[in-house]
Amino acid sequence: MSRREAVWIGSLACVVALLLAVPFAPGVVRAASEGGGHEGGLISLDRSLIVQLINFVILLVILTRLLYRPFLAKMRERTEAIQKSLEEAQAARAEAARQQAEAAAIRAQALKEAADEQRRLVEAARAEAQRLLDSARTQMDADVRRAREELRRDVGELAISVAEKLIRKSLRDEEHRRIVDDAIAKVGH
Repeated sequence: MSRREAVWIGSLACVVALLLAVPFAPGVVRAASEGGGHEGGLISLDRSLIVQLINFVILLVILTRLLYRPFLAKMRERTEAIQKSLEEAQAARAEAARQQAEAAAIRAQALKEAADEQRRLVEAARAEAQRLLDSARTQMDADVRRAREELRRDVGELAISVAEKLIRKSLRDEEHRRIVDDAIAKVGH
């Protein structure tokens, strides 16, 4: 409410009070005149009525300035504070809703990224496991071949050694020379 409206309402209240007082004035005046003289009447129609009316108007003006306007100002401040609080609450609600939606979006994105990362890590682990398995098989096959070759060589050397010992025991010198001569003859041809 503006200052102009407050003044207008205060003035209107004064006029209404005066209008309400005027219809009762003739009855009061009659009562005063019937009593004969100055005694017994509530209002006498002399200068005191005008002074009382002026005092009443001054009282209304003073009350309007001291009580009514500050009261209206306090009410306006209170209304503005309530309106501001409502606007701030609505803004806070909107901000909270926006932040909640943003948090939900971030959470959904994080869950999606975590699932993608988990899938990628599982695939990488499977690929690494397959690579290690293939490497182990290759290494195992190479070790088996090497062991077989080594075994063949060892068995061959052992067989030669055993055969040599057996031949030394069983062959006499002449037979031994004959076998060596035959071998040399075969190599020579």
